[in-house]
Amino acid sequence: MAEKECGFAPLVFRLHGGAPLVVREVLLERGWEEYDEDEQEEGDWNLYWRSSGFRNSDYKNILPWQRLNHHLKMTHITHKDYLARHLRRMKSAFGAALYDFSPAAFILPNEYTKFLGVYTKNRTTDGGKSCYWICKPVHLSRGRGIFLFKDIKDLVYDSSVIIQRYISNPLLISGYKFDLRIYVCVKSFCPLVIYMHQEGLVRFATEKYTLASLDNLYSHLTNTSINKFGLCYAMDKERVGRGCKWTMSKFRSFLHKQDINELLLWHRISNIITLTLLAAVPCIPSNPNCLELLGFDILIDSSYKPWLLEVNHSPALSLDCPADVTVKKGLINDIIDLMNYRMMDGFRQKEDLRKRYTRSGRWYLKPQIPLLPKTLHATPSGNRSWNRSISTSSSSQDTVLCSVNDCARNNSRYASRPVHPNSKSTMCSGHEKAPQKLEKMNIEVESDDLKLTTLNSTRQAHRNTPSSVFKLPSLHIHKLKSPTVPWNRRTQDRDIPPCRVGDFILTFPFNEATWKASQDQVDVKAIVNEVRKLTNRLGSSFNEKKRTKADSSQSCNAVRDKFEFLLWGPKDPPLLSECYSSNSETK
Repeated sequence: MAEKECGFAPLVFRLHGGAPLVVREVLLERGWEEYDEDEQEEGDWNLYWRSSGFRNSDYKNILPWQRLNHHLKMTHITHKDYLARHLRRMKSAFGAALYDFSPAAFILPNEYTKFLGVYTKNRTTDGGKSCYWICKPVHLSRGRGIFLFKDIKDLVYDSSVIIQRYISNPLLISGYKFDLRIYVCVKSFCPLVIYMHQEGLVRFATEKYTLASLDNLYSHLTNTSINKFGLCYAMDKERVGRGCKWTMSKFRSFLHKQDINELLLWHRISNIITLTLLAAVPCIPSNPNCLELLGFDILIDSSYKPWLLEVNHSPALSLDCPADVTVKKGLINDIIDLMNYRMMDGFRQKEDLRKRYTRSGRWYLKPQIPLLPKTLHATPSGNRSWNRSISTSSSSQDTVLCSVNDCARNNSRYASRPVHPNSKSTMCSGHEKAPQKLEKMNIEVESDDLKLTTLNSTRQAHRNTPSSVFKLPSLHIHKLKSPTVPWNRRTQDRDIPPCRVGDFILTFPFNEATWKASQDQVDVKAIVNEVRKLTNRLGSSFNEKKRTKADSSQSCNAVRDKFEFLLWGPKDPPLLSECYSSNSETK
């Protein structure tokens, strides 16, 4: 395996068939190497990325230096029918006022009778005017199988579908419908840690919006997989331009010119993501070495109210236009930064360490367990490092071959202790027993920069020491086992997460109370209450058109604690504490 110029082993990524090409491109640019199953061992990788889910065994066998790009059981939030059930349950438990961001949904055929009752009631109460409905197949994506209808006689389906009230008054830009693709990274479910990316995509329909033709998908759907085949896709459309995508930065510029409260809109979208994920928290086990990238589709109506359309598992990362390149390459880079790789993770196993310091030709006999009595070892000088004992067989025949030249060239990664030149020892032969008192070999590894103690003194000691203290190598050399790495799943992610990583903004937890409530068993009720409090505070603040500096300073001092969190959405995200009004604190 090639080594970086800095001397550390490179990180290795493993891609499953169908994985996005941009992932490979970004990782190679960062100096990673791609996993080769013919040359490398099964666990000799750091990141396994695949579009589909992993097997249960993949989660059980995960090693400390490895990361997976999916959590287990994410279908509880990414399947349309599961999502509808969870949101319905949360609405019943915590009130429709808080969970009012998803249109009424019915899962057919099981809930056909219930839907028929609501459909009939709407026709009666609206004076014969029926509302519009949208039908989506439960297990399909990218807009496949979706259609709109107004009359129930047009409802035809041959598989499980979900029917939702169609939001017929969307916000339009120059007559074109659009929605927002928000990229959300869930780093952990216990504790719950949510990051939202500042850059996202604005996806446009390629024909102007009209309710006169419900069968025109280019007018009502914003999926790129559909609109790129439209006749107007390559045309220079008014204000929208060519194609069907904007970056979120361009959308912010559009919002800035509107007479609306931008901060309130961003906060409402952030609330939708948090409350949606809370609905699935009890069903999804947490693994500190996994994270999940989700694509939330948000529609904004004409009154600037955001609605949740669906949650996408493995959102598309193909590069179809300049907006994709701008957003998605930065997104992947920030995801890798969120994975918290350490320099030590490059040394995936002790076998990898051995390979770095072996060289064909000249070999040096290095015992896997020192074959000398404890009295022959000198105490090494103190270094700020941690020691990990490697338990092996006490047989006198177990040895490891290491190259002296490579050890010296690589600044001697293995720690060893010099042999006393005047020590007494008998000649070891194949028929004689090994010494009774042996001690286990310690490998001293620097936890931050991986600099290990040198072998210069050891090399000189071996040159001056009679060969009688060593035993001839066995014809059968045992393979090194992976080292035992200190790793506690329960305490792995207990540190307060950073409020920003690249363009990822931490949106949950957002204060000390939510951080405590998300530890161990997530207290959903306590978290929902905190979300409600925050919404009331910010709502009161945002409604005040004029605030003085004194008010802002006073409010910040009133609510600030050791946690400092940002408000996702604006170009320069402010601290949440700076958005509180003094009035909202006294209420």
